[in-house]
Amino acid sequence: MSVLIAERPGAGTGEDGTSLPFPYLLFLGDVTEAGFAKTAFGLRDWAPDKCVGEFSIPGASVSTGLAPMRPPEAVARGARGLLIGVANPGGVIPDTWMPALLEALESGLDIVSGMHAMLATFPALRDAAARLGRSLIDVRTPPAGIRVASGTPRSGKRILTVGTDCALGKKYTALAVSAGLQRRGIAADFRATGQTGIMIAGSGIPIDAVISDFLAGAAEMLSPAADPEHIDVVEGQGSLFHPSYAAVSLGLLHGSQPDGFIVCHDPSRTAILGHPAYPLPSIEAVILQTVALGRTTNPAIRCYGISLNTSSLSADEAERALEDTSQRLALPAADPMRPGDRFERLLDACIA
Repeated sequence: MSVLIAERPGAGTGEDGTSLPFPYLLFLGDVTEAGFAKTAFGLRDWAPDKCVGEFSIPGASVSTGLAPMRPPEAVARGARGLLIGVANPGGVIPDTWMPALLEALESGLDIVSGMHAMLATFPALRDAAARLGRSLIDVRTPPAGIRVASGTPRSGKRILTVGTDCALGKKYTALAVSAGLQRRGIAADFRATGQTGIMIAGSGIPIDAVISDFLAGAAEMLSPAADPEHIDVVEGQGSLFHPSYAAVSLGLLHGSQPDGFIVCHDPSRTAILGHPAYPLPSIEAVILQTVALGRTTNPAIRCYGISLNTSSLSADEAERALEDTSQRLALPAADPMRPGDRFERLLDACIA
């Protein structure tokens, strides 16, 4: 069974009406790079009430900090699904994970996956699920009926998070900004474009699973015409400078037609994640490239501000980095995970 996630809120259910089976046991596989466990961290940070613990196999060196437990213990604590918390290059499910996934099914858990590899294509999982009456749920399934983009301007306002790289805060920024705008009484919605965001929000389109000709059309479908004062905060993907994922970033930029964008950056990173030969582009370069390419569908596009991922910095280091960035670019700079005046100024820029 796969779950078809609709493009508007209120989804999060399968084609047969089946809800995603949370609470979850978060599966970390044998991941050794925190950036490739962003799905698990996203659920931990934004949907902690849906998580009971984590489960990994030998070789893993990344932890969410949740209680480690095997599937039988998780079931005893109320878990209903094993959620694959890894987002590795290519979205593959290696053979080394198979015993753990089978243990989850045998213990009474459904499996929820956002990988490109579809669960039911693995005979061992398919046969075990059928025998045990368990569900294999693939969230990375685009909805039917996506059309080629029209490029026609539409009502409503849109903000897109873009980045110097992948896995450095575009989803967190979009979630925090949409929540911050809502606290101010502004009609705003988070629009999920990746598997983790969809699992958190319960709706969205997995943009990197869409055929390339329909990428921009999917983004139009995700953020359709709305009230002129309504704001869609669209979760960005990849980077326009990424050697693997730039095409996805460009289709999302053209289709979402953002009025403004927020550049997300990790100041501790020097190279593209997983591509050490590619140096990280500067924030300035990302602003110039995004404006130049974004003008194709929205000539008035502009940068609203900067979101820095300062998780590797102390409070004093983070403050210096934010101040330096803001002064250098003459734009508000904030870390959405460090709420305060800087984040409020970023919100001010989003509605100015």
